Amino acid sequence: MAQLPPHLTPEKWLAQWLSSAEARKGGVVKRQIRDVERLVGRDMFLRELERRGFQAVQNGRHFVVFCNSAPIRRVR
Repeated sequence: MAQLPPHLTPEKWLAQWLSSAEARKGGVVKRQIRDVERLVGRDMFLRELERRGFQAVQNGRHFVVFCNSAPIRRVR
């Protein structure tokens, strides 16, 4: 993992974006896989999503996080 500034821990980074307005209202948040792996690690990221009941898909260079537990249906 990359060295984070002293004021930003992996936990704080997760908390900041998972408590964003979009996440709080059950919306969709996108993050680059590279950033997730560099800043908090894939395992910690996925554990936190599971703890909150969120779902995620991986597409290209991004994780797309559905900040709710509603069914996901691919339409095309």
